[in-house]
Amino acid sequence: MTCIIFIGFLFIYLLAVVGNVLFASLVSAMPQLHTPMYFFLWNLSIVDVTYISAIFPNLLSITLASNKKISFPGCITQLYFFIFCVDEEILILTCMAYDRYVAICSPLYYPLVMSKKMCTIMAALSLLTSTLNSLMFTFLTYSLSFCPSSEINHFFCEIRALMSLSNSDTASREMVLFIEDICLVFCTFLFIMFSYFRIISSILKKIRSTKGRFKAFSSCTSHLTTVILFYGPILFLYIKPKSVYSKTQDGIISLLYVAVVPMLNPFVYTLRNKEFFGALKNMARIHGYNILCSIRHS
Repeated sequence: MTCIIFIGFLFIYLLAVVGNVLFASLVSAMPQLHTPMYFFLWNLSIVDVTYISAIFPNLLSITLASNKKISFPGCITQLYFFIFCVDEEILILTCMAYDRYVAICSPLYYPLVMSKKMCTIMAALSLLTSTLNSLMFTFLTYSLSFCPSSEINHFFCEIRALMSLSNSDTASREMVLFIEDICLVFCTFLFIMFSYFRIISSILKKIRSTKGRFKAFSSCTSHLTTVILFYGPILFLYIKPKSVYSKTQDGIISLLYVAVVPMLNPFVYTLRNKEFFGALKNMARIHGYNILCSIRHS
């Protein structure tokens, strides 16, 4: 049974890493995909690789070798990357929602609003916010006192699980974490839902043909799918009351946004994506032509 679980986790990890690296590489190599939406998708792929790589190698070691030990510096490092990647993914998904809002609700202003400079500023602000926020919570956790040997009630160094082990008073830190959950998670989710409310209203009002409406909706389905898969477990875990706590249930739900979302993202954004496959075919045709010319020349 241990071998089956290990093979399953290894498959998820390799699929997530290879899929996201290939997707990011193809987006970088294809000039046709150098658009705001694919720029944010490129950032999302890099975050997903970092995200799952911060947790899964240690989880694979635990599963195969049954070595459940992790050093305190290693745990704090894992905590930092976990918070950083979650925050970055939330902010990038919010930027993508704004991109879809401008593209559908104000298409004439889209090139001006979502310029290369504006996209770079949005990505840089997301990176800065995620870095500062993760540093703050890592320091707040690091400054707590712990017993020399403790058992974390989770499969990785999750912040709430770590706080529950501390000998210090964590009430103030838990309050800061709750406020941060409301501001960063809940508010961004409301912003995304409001953006889609405006998008749906705009499509129904401005586009009369069924084909045009379907095309407009299809440009948003991939992003909306990722938002639901990512936000659903996080909203359930971090805004629910402590009385509903369940170790097994929380572990399974955490796997959804830690492993399943990074694994599915490349497929969600490429399957049935004519723009991506069109650019891929053009690149394959150009490379095939260059290889044929070089063979003839030789």
